[in-house]
Amino acid sequence: MKHSLLALLLLLAGCTGKPEGITPVTGFELNRYLGTWYEIARLDHSFERGLARVTAEYSLRDDGGVRVINRGFDVQKGEWKQAEGKAYFVETPDLAHLKVSFFGPFYGAYVVFELDDHYQYALVSGPSRHYFWLLARRPELAPELRQRLIERAGRAGFDTDALILVEHE
Repeated sequence: MKHSLLALLLLLAGCTGKPEGITPVTGFELNRYLGTWYEIARLDHSFERGLARVTAEYSLRDDGGVRVINRGFDVQKGEWKQAEGKAYFVETPDLAHLKVSFFGPFYGAYVVFELDDHYQYALVSGPSRHYFWLLARRPELAPELRQRLIERAGRAGFDTDALILVEHE
């Protein structure tokens, strides 16, 4: 029993870890990151499959954490889907490595590894290279900027050939 509990704790802790070689942004300013972000591109996941017009809204929680509302339009069903979660810093508030939960006590990593000086676009990883998002403050990025950011993700080891470009019509 003792070994099972230890194994479970190690597994859960591993979900908040970052992929090898992915370095969180330092000097991160949460207040500048809060607000609405549009998903420009992502790797496919069951919880976002079939969704277009995906946004993430970040705001402060009373407990010092971050309220996360992910919203997207299910094209096949013709309806909006929404999930609310919470996030907390893994280490310090100036390091863009958070743990986020949408499902009770289970947390996954949220690692911002590229962010422009004006907080207008971000590259985000989950706990492994199977999770990736390109976010922006607007529903579209200039094509050359989008391509440059996708190339950056490729150099970081993400499968950019598998990226879904999100529609925001």
